[in-house]
Amino acid sequence: MSILVLAPLVLVVNGLAAGVLVGTQLGGWPLLQALPPGRYVHAHAFFATRYDPFMPACLLATITGDVVLALADGDARAARALYVVAALAAAATVTISLIKNVPVNRWIRQLDPDRLPSDFTRQDPRPGWGLWNRIRTWLAVCALIANGAALSVQM
Repeated sequence: MSILVLAPLVLVVNGLAAGVLVGTQLGGWPLLQALPPGRYVHAHAFFATRYDPFMPACLLATITGDVVLALADGDARAARALYVVAALAAAATVTISLIKNVPVNRWIRQLDPDRLPSDFTRQDPRPGWGLWNRIRTWLAVCALIANGAALSVQM
C-alpha cells in the first residue's frame, strides 16, 4: 500500500480513537462521575460494551500503520521520527487501557446495579479510572498530532 494512501488512513483511525476518548472526557466521564453508584454501574457497563470493540481496532490499526510508515519512509527522516512517536503514544494508550481501564470495565459489567457489594464505596473505581482515562486521552491526541505533523512533513 502506498504511503499516500496509508498515511491518511492512519490519521483517520487515530482520529477516531482520539475523538472517542475526547468525547468520553467531555461528556461520558462527567456523567459517570456524577451518578449515584447503582446508576453509575449501569451506565458504565453500557458505555464499555459500545467502545471496547471499536477502540482497540482503531488503536491497533494506528500502531500497525505507524510502524509500517516509519519503516517505509526512507527519505523523510522527520516524518519517520514522528510516526515512531505516534506509534509509541498509541501503544502507551493501549497499554494503559489493558492494565488500568479494561479490568475495571470487566468488573463493572459483572456487577448487578441493584445489588452492589456492601463496600462498593470503598471499591468505587471512578477516581482511578478517570485519571487513567485522561492520561490515555492525552496520549491518543498526542499520537494524532504526531501523525498529522508527519503527514504534513511528507507533503
